[in-house]
Amino acid sequence: MIKLIAGLGNPGKDYQAHRHNAGFWFIESLANNLDSKFSSQPKFFGETAVCLIGNNKVRLLKPKTFMNNSGQSLKALSSYYNIEAEEILVIHDDLDLTPGSVKIKMGGGHGGHNGLKDTIKVLDTNDFYRLRLGIGHPGSKNEVVNFVLSPPGKTDLALIEQAIKEAMDVIEPLANGDFEQAMKQLHTD
Repeated sequence: MIKLIAGLGNPGKDYQAHRHNAGFWFIESLANNLDSKFSSQPKFFGETAVCLIGNNKVRLLKPKTFMNNSGQSLKALSSYYNIEAEEILVIHDDLDLTPGSVKIKMGGGHGGHNGLKDTIKVLDTNDFYRLRLGIGHPGSKNEVVNFVLSPPGKTDLALIEQAIKEAMDVIEPLANGDFEQAMKQLHTD
């Protein structure tokens, strides 16, 4: 079962609307849907909330360490509450998926995503679940940094917001450990 859901992003108003903050968009929507409020937790290097998903108590996390150091926050919280890597779901933006696409997977590499790269390094494993929100690709790897650190256009934003809504529907089966049902529901259109 999932005990920790972490949305990756960069803190602060300057980054709020950037594609790289899709993980924050998701986790904020989830907290809002569950009437849960985030509070600052310096010992976890982020903001946390606690909610019930189904009958399961789940911790939500927004690291405030900036994307490239996301692992520090995940490690601090998971160590404190004895949460195993396979009980963690990380929500992040994904350049390899088109806007509006959302995929779930367990393990795998970081695909060049610095937040995942740091999380894998700090947790010393890649055996955690990921919910990947498609943001599209700029077409050239030289443009990636500018692309992820800029807001999506109106059409792409609407597609990403729709994907977030669709992904909300699989959070309960994910939290309950029914990954096959969640994947089938999300990946079958």
